[in-house]
Amino acid sequence: MIRASFPRSSPASYGTFSALLCLLAWIVAPSASLADSSAEEAGLSIATEARERQKGFGNFTSNLRMILRNKRGQESERELRLRVIEVEGDGDRTMFVFDRPRDVKGTAFLVHAHKEGPDDQWLYLPALKRVKRISSSKQSGSFMGSEFSYEDMGAVEVEKYTHRYLRDEPCGDLECAVLERVPRSRDSGYSRQLVWLDRDELRTMQIQYFDRRDEHLKTMLVEDYNKYLDRFWRGSTISMTNHLTGKSTMLLWSEFEFGTDMDAGDFTKTALKRAR
Repeated sequence: MIRASFPRSSPASYGTFSALLCLLAWIVAPSASLADSSAEEAGLSIATEARERQKGFGNFTSNLRMILRNKRGQESERELRLRVIEVEGDGDRTMFVFDRPRDVKGTAFLVHAHKEGPDDQWLYLPALKRVKRISSSKQSGSFMGSEFSYEDMGAVEVEKYTHRYLRDEPCGDLECAVLERVPRSRDSGYSRQLVWLDRDELRTMQIQYFDRRDEHLKTMLVEDYNKYLDRFWRGSTISMTNHLTGKSTMLLWSEFEFGTDMDAGDFTKTALKRAR
C-alpha cells in the first residue's frame, strides 16, 4: 500500500454532494466488509460533490511561472498566461499563452474539455504559423517539455473516470479521503490515479499517477490555497515530480482575476492564432 507524505502546512481541491445518510456515515467510518459497489458509490459521491463546489465561477485569468528542473537540479523558467471559461453542460475551455523565453513566445495551447469522450486540443506554433491538433492518442505526451502531459492540462471531468473510495487518513494537519479513479479512455497514459481530498473543503491535496504498467510514475502536490469570491479555492503552487526520470515541474500561480471580459469566441482555433 502506498502512503502519502504531505507538507505540514499545505491545504488543497476536488469533489460530490448527493449521498444517503447511511453512505455518509460509512464514509466517516468505513467497513472492510462492505461490497465494492458501496465503495464505488462513495467514491463517485465524493468526486461529484467536489466538482459541484467548483461550479459557477464563470471565467478567470491567471499568470503562471513554470519552473522545469532536471534530475541534476538545474532549472529553466517560462512565463505564461491562462484563460478559462465555464461552459454549461460541457467541460471548460482553457487557453495557455507563453510569453517568455523568446523561443516559446507566442506559443498557445487551447483545450475544449468534454464531460464524455476525448478533449479537443490544439497547439499554435508561431514559428510555423500553424495550428496543430493534438490527437487523443498523443495526449499522454509531454506538455512543452514539462512533467505535465497534455492529458494533465485538461479539466478533470467526473464522467471520464470510475471512482472508488479507499479510506480516510491524516494528510498534514488535515483529514483526507483517498479515492482511486481509473480513466475510461483507452488512450489515457495512466492505468489509475490515487487522489487525496481534504474532508472539509474537498480540495485536491495530492494525486499519484500510475502508468499503463501500473508503476508509480508521477506525483502532483497542490499547496498554498487561497479562497476567491468567498467560495472558490485555487492553489498557488502545483508541482509534478516524475519518479522514473527524477525530473520535476513547478507551476506558480498568481494574479487570479474572475469575471473578466471573455466569451466563447475567445476560445476558438482562430483566436488561438492571434493570442498575444
